[in-house]
Parts: sequence; C-alpha cells; structure tokens
Amino acid sequence: MCKSCLMSTAEGDEEDLTRKQRREQARAQRKQLEEAEAASAVRRKRLSQLGIVTAVVVVVIVVILVATGGGGGTKKVVSGTKAANETVATVNSLIGGIPEHENVLGNPKAPVTLQYFGDLECPICKEFTLGALPALLQSEVRTGKVKIEYLSLETATREPEVFKTQQVAALAAGKQSKMWYFVELFYHEQGEEDSGYVTENYLQNLAQQVPGLNLTKWTTDRNDEALANQVANDAQTASNQGFTGTPSFLLSKGGGAPQKLEAGTYTEAAPYEAAIEKLLKS
Repeated sequence: MCKSCLMSTAEGDEEDLTRKQRREQARAQRKQLEEAEAASAVRRKRLSQLGIVTAVVVVVIVVILVATGGGGGTKKVVSGTKAANETVATVNSLIGGIPEHENVLGNPKAPVTLQYFGDLECPICKEFTLGALPALLQSEVRTGKVKIEYLSLETATREPEVFKTQQVAALAAGKQSKMWYFVELFYHEQGEEDSGYVTENYLQNLAQQVPGLNLTKWTTDRNDEALANQVANDAQTASNQGFTGTPSFLLSKGGGAPQKLEAGTYTEAAPYEAAIEKLLKS
C-alpha cells in the first residue's frame, strides 16, 4: 500500500477514535448531569419534608406556650378562680392578723424598723418575698420585735410611668391598711420581666383579690398626688443611701440612725434575724 494511503488510513482511525472519545466524554457528562439532577431532586424532597416537620414543631410549640401562659412567665391568676383563692390563702397565712398601717407592717411600737426598698416587678424582690421573708414575718414581725416599712425604688420596671402607677396602686391600698396584701399578691403573681404584663387590668385584678378592699375608694385614692410624691421621696431616700438595686434594706432601732443591712442572701432568714437580734441587744 502506498505511503499516502497508509497516512490517510491512520488519520481516519485517529479521527474515529477522537469522535468515539468525544461521544464517551459527552455520555459521561450527561450521566454526571443526570446523577446531579437526581441528587438535587432528592435534596429538594428532603428539604420540603424537613420544612413540613419544622412547621409542625413550631405550631406545637406555639400551642404549648399559649396553653401555659407564655415563655416562662407566671401564668395570670384571675380573681375568683381556684388559683387566685389559693394565692390569697397563702398571703393571708403570711400576714393575716399582723397590724398594718399605710406602708408599714407590724406593731407600730416595735423597737426595730426594717426599711425594705422594692420594685414590684423586681424578680429578686419576689425571691426575697418567697424565700427569707416568711420566716422573718413569723419570728420577728408577729412577735412584735420588728415592723417593716416598704419603700419604692425603680430598678426592674422599664417604664417610669408604669412604675409610678403600680407603686401608687399599692400605696392606695395602704390607705385602707391593705398595702401589704396588694404587695404580697403582686409578688406571688409576678409576671415575666420586660413582658409588659403590668396593665390596668392586671392591677384591677390584683385589687379584686385583696380581702376587704373597697375598690371604689381604692380607685379614688390612686389619684392622690401625695402618693406619687411618696414614691419620689422613697427614690430620694434610696439615692441618699447609695442604693441602686432592689431589694435593699435599712435597719434601725428606736429613733437611731438607720444602718445598711446586707444579708448576702434573699432566701435564708438567718442573717436577717441575726442582725435584728444584735441590734436589739445593743
């Protein structure tokens, strides 16, 4: 065979081989694309299923939160219900029978005065109310050794107007010697901090739970400018003592100068009792 023929045949074979390679390459690319598309379809299907599951979970969580009254806050206690009656009974067992006058709880002639600076929305004040205070009421206040004076200091409540409104509402109950019932009920039914739970309905509901409170007089007394001034004066007293947090305490005997009481705990009564007994013996 001539040389030129051999070259032509070789070139043809090479061209056929190249076409074959291109076809195989194209087939491989198509296969890769098909596999990628199939994998993508599987992923889309899984994401769709996950989305459905997520939506169902979210709905369940929302239902649970609605049923339990919100994300971790205290469920609202409605006046007249079993829960409200139980709370009132608890508060009555704590302070029932102890003399009250305006913002003071205890025998007015008690030798020692404990001044308690609080914010009704303060969760630490609630901790003190449910922790150390019950034992103090039993061992020191009921026995006539101590009277407790409640003063207002804004720390946890976000809005100054809300703070003034809630504290004045408590002081207004004090004009019927019922302030401590209002304060104790507030702390026992305290809502979640920064949730905006303190509304007029909330305050009205609390007032309805206070045993023997004349609601008409209470409503009128809330407009007494002297009560708003008292809240402002309490804040000035706290500032003079350098208090910036609640609860804060001052302890005094007779007409003596008040001393700061830093017990180091809000759940145990023993340090408070020790400070009181030390002052009584001085």
